[in-house]
Amino acid sequence: MREDKGVNGDAQRIEQLGWMLFLKIFDDKDQEMEMLDDAYASPIPTLFQWRNWAADAEGITGDALLDFIDRQLFPALRQLPTTLGAGGATNPRALLVREVFEGNNNYMKSGTNLRKVCNKLNEIDFNVAAERHLFGDLYETILRELQSAGDSGEFYTPRAVTQFMTDIIAPRLGEVVYDPACGTGGFLTAAIEHLKQQARTVADRQLIGLNVRGTEYKPLPYVLALTNLILHDVEVPNLRYDDSLAREYTSIRDRDRVDVILANPPFGGTVANGNEGNFPANFRTRESADLFLVLIVNLLRQGGRAALVLPDGSLTGEGVKARVREKLLTDCNLHTIVRLPQSVFAPYATVNTNLLFFEKGKPTTEVWYYEHQLPEDYKAYSKTKPIKIQEFDVEKAWWTNRVENDFSWRITIDQIKQKGFDLDFKNPHRKAPEINHNRADIMAMMKQNHLRISQLLADLDV
Repeated sequence: MREDKGVNGDAQRIEQLGWMLFLKIFDDKDQEMEMLDDAYASPIPTLFQWRNWAADAEGITGDALLDFIDRQLFPALRQLPTTLGAGGATNPRALLVREVFEGNNNYMKSGTNLRKVCNKLNEIDFNVAAERHLFGDLYETILRELQSAGDSGEFYTPRAVTQFMTDIIAPRLGEVVYDPACGTGGFLTAAIEHLKQQARTVADRQLIGLNVRGTEYKPLPYVLALTNLILHDVEVPNLRYDDSLAREYTSIRDRDRVDVILANPPFGGTVANGNEGNFPANFRTRESADLFLVLIVNLLRQGGRAALVLPDGSLTGEGVKARVREKLLTDCNLHTIVRLPQSVFAPYATVNTNLLFFEKGKPTTEVWYYEHQLPEDYKAYSKTKPIKIQEFDVEKAWWTNRVENDFSWRITIDQIKQKGFDLDFKNPHRKAPEINHNRADIMAMMKQNHLRISQLLADLDV
């Protein structure tokens, strides 16, 4: 792909790989289902099934392959019928294919290079569990590359963070787990793997696929999330290609609410298409993270649990921001905030971020804070030194036996109200470094300042 003049940058390469990988995995699954069920028929027409145009290493290549993909494959799959017969029910597998190809493109301009990519993918048999799981680990590495791929970094949350949040929330079999801004599906796959440990029957595994749900409105992360869930043994991922903020706030009913929400809502951006108008007037803002917080509180059932990644900017501020936090603290018990080092999401984002844990149904009476520490030999996290799940062992040990220490502290709701529902409380145990200057140091600094001032005055005279 790097040799192809049509693909520029990691984000486009990953998008190109995304739809090709999806189609290959989809066809492998089709073939498995055909063997198990004589009545099963793939929703993809025979001509466009991966096995019939991509699987032969000596098959069409060059301009003929490029012409086939651009002029036949993409147009056909973008218009794929999604119903079973005349007036029939929606075919969910057909709908998945159509949504993937409606939102993606073929960027490659060399049919020869395209054939080489097909041949590489053909080396993997996704119906062999060992190969699928091995590729799943590789796929995680591919997704991690998004973190340094410009704006696409917003779609990826470090695996250690998703794993820690999922471990703490601990979804239970039968609960509905939802991510309203699922990106590449990191929280969803973490939940799936957690729930698999509780599954005992085929019906249990099918229930996991039904109850782990997500929504994503950008085409690149949507197809990557679909592929991610399929690699984690979900036959038809329960994902919607949509904007969660586009729904009227007041239209959400009990039947729409869920048990668990795990999410890293987009932050630092502004809401598009006037979607802030879907929310009550006292919560209207164009800051996406704040609107998602209001939405998530509404989407939780009574007794439901949530863990969110939010920037410092969502913890402080007046006006709408304060009213959003007041709603959170009134409707939910915000029991814990884990404060992360600034570099966790670098290089995509260098703002300070926090992990918020809360339960709906009772108001907040106090909030515990824990300040996550960098490993001793780290000055900051980086691409070569990412945050690791083992680092959260300290928080996990503290979680069930909470005491104040150098890195944890407790704030009461009265203190929060006195600050206008501000949640940006710094570590009170962190002392500013003491600086002791002797007389000689002070005299030297005064002399240096005097010389600098004299130089500035001389420059002004010139």
